[in-house]
Amino acid sequence: MTFNPGDIVTVDFPGVTGVKRRPAVVLSSTTYHANRPDVIVGLITTRTTGLGVTDYILQDWQAAGLRVASVFRSFIVTMPRSTNLVRVGQLSKRDWQGVYKCIKVALAEPDSSNAQSEPEP
Repeated sequence: MTFNPGDIVTVDFPGVTGVKRRPAVVLSSTTYHANRPDVIVGLITTRTTGLGVTDYILQDWQAAGLRVASVFRSFIVTMPRSTNLVRVGQLSKRDWQGVYKCIKVALAEPDSSNAQSEPEP
């Protein structure tokens, strides 16, 4: 199965307290997928307390295939594509832009002379 940035998938996500089946958002690019056997995903949670600058409250969570109001959290994991990833939806453009901004804050953001445009979901 091929994945695109902004796809919502369910995956056995490793966390602080163990592995749990949960939704995640695909962060890796189609170029990455063409060259790697894995996929980079970020956590989606229903916890809305203790949010920080690297968390984003999804606005269009229902249209993305999620069952309840959810938050993207910059808890990023690289997983083999064979890890039973199941696509359930796609983020809206505005939610993808919000997630992308959080990723830029969480990771080393390039200076403006090297900045690249935001990828399309």
